[in-house]
Amino acid sequence: MDFTILLNSMIYAVLGIVIFIAGFIIVDKLTPYDLWKQLVEEKNLALAIVVGAAALGICLIIAAAIH
Repeated sequence: MDFTILLNSMIYAVLGIVIFIAGFIIVDKLTPYDLWKQLVEEKNLALAIVVGAAALGICLIIAAAIH
């Protein structure tokens, strides 16, 4: 078995996760309120749906760019 394939997959997976975290931090900084407080303490369901959709969008963009 060729271990370079496994190594490349691991590198791209870690790179994708790091880029996702950076993108999510940017989204958090661009919002005019504290996302964590809104989601956890005030249980804002509409904001949770929007943040989840943004996270999925970021993940799709990263996956398409890496692929």
